[in-house]
Amino acid sequence: MGKKILVIGATGAMGQYLVPALAEMDYEIDAVSLDDKESTQPNVHYFKANAKDRATLMGFLKNHYDCIVDFMTYPTNTLATMMPLMTSFTDQYFYLSSCRVFANEENPIVESSPRLIDASKDAILVNSDDYCIYKARGENILRSLPRKNWTIVRPSTTYSYLRYQLVTLEAADTVGRAFAGKPVALPEQARLIPASLCWGGDVAKMFKGLIFNEKALGEDFNVTTSEARTWQEIADYYKEICGLKAVWIDKEDYLSILEADPCNLGKRWQLEVARLFNRVYDNNKMLAVTGLKQSDFIPLRKGLEYEISRCPKDYPFKNNERMDAFFAKY
Repeated sequence: MGKKILVIGATGAMGQYLVPALAEMDYEIDAVSLDDKESTQPNVHYFKANAKDRATLMGFLKNHYDCIVDFMTYPTNTLATMMPLMTSFTDQYFYLSSCRVFANEENPIVESSPRLIDASKDAILVNSDDYCIYKARGENILRSLPRKNWTIVRPSTTYSYLRYQLVTLEAADTVGRAFAGKPVALPEQARLIPASLCWGGDVAKMFKGLIFNEKALGEDFNVTTSEARTWQEIADYYKEICGLKAVWIDKEDYLSILEADPCNLGKRWQLEVARLFNRVYDNNKMLAVTGLKQSDFIPLRKGLEYEISRCPKDYPFKNNERMDAFFAKY
């Protein structure tokens, strides 16, 4: 029997490509998500289940998988329990961190570049439970464990089916508005900032090269393309592919559209300490360990065109009424 792998969050932006890729290698795969999905491969078993339920999770962990790929998010109050638990039930545990953990102090960014949790002077941010902070806390806990059977992976912004990002916006406000013939507001301050968007299928290739790879144990990897484009260039791609009209406005007006409560800082942090940072990556560490080459990855323009072409024109995207109201008086 082949090695057994548990993939948690198996139908998301990365998991939807990773599970079929691993199945081709004859691994036995249990794929857990909140979605109903039928398997077309005899060595893949999909389970609709809530892996955040402790009893449900333990039901899977007792199978003692050779590898666990975990696409779940764990806020701070769960990390101290979950990281030791997950690593104790497998030979290789993949922790999904994020390139958002990095500060804006080195260009290009490498694995050892300063992280916000260590470098930021914003006391509110570093004492918060923002995404960039709790992901870094998870990294810290794993590093403190005596057994180095973990692999930290940091994807950059990852696009996939129904995941079409533009600055901080997601599919409903990008492709959704384009299909509806509506413009989208974007922050002027982001226009010339370089960003790296990586296709979910390419992220799966990188995972595939790290799984059961002894050189990946106890190590961290930026799993991303090294291609970078400005947000202006990326907005132009959307215009060419699906006709999205971008209107560039001041970031304060942009943030007022996204978040009515100025004391809720999540949207502001996502913009100011992520999308307004230079996000150009050196992925040589990952390439060296996996044997991949940058030329193995799909160019951004081509990848976006492929994924947007898969989106049904009548998909029921939620409409952004606050953005509509902005344009009504713009």
